[in-house]
Amino acid sequence: MRRATRAGPWNRTGFSGGRECRKPAFAPPAGARSRNVHLRAHDGPSARFALLFRDHLRADAESRQAWGDFKQRLALGVPDLFGHGQIKAAATAVLMAAAERWAAATGWCVPPPATPGSPPRPRSRS
Repeated sequence: MRRATRAGPWNRTGFSGGRECRKPAFAPPAGARSRNVHLRAHDGPSARFALLFRDHLRADAESRQAWGDFKQRLALGVPDLFGHGQIKAAATAVLMAAAERWAAATGWCVPPPATPGSPPRPRSRS
């Protein structure tokens, strides 16, 4: 499948921990299943954010369900991308505060990057 990069300055950089981070976003061609793929440097604060977000939702069923419900309602109620992003940013801040508390309570830390040819790491379920 051919991938297209969305236009606009928001798809090249993001901010995490008060630092600007390179984070290009890729989206499918028009008419394909809706999704975005964000690329992050493995050693930057943006990668920590994404991994903590992922691992917290994997570990906490209640947060995972609430986030999924929120995203479904948001997709149905806010079709424009800018509005969607603005609303999601505020909810993400609340989720990440809970994720930081979870990380402190469980001792979570960023997993080391995989090496080429190594077997996949097991998913974190703490």
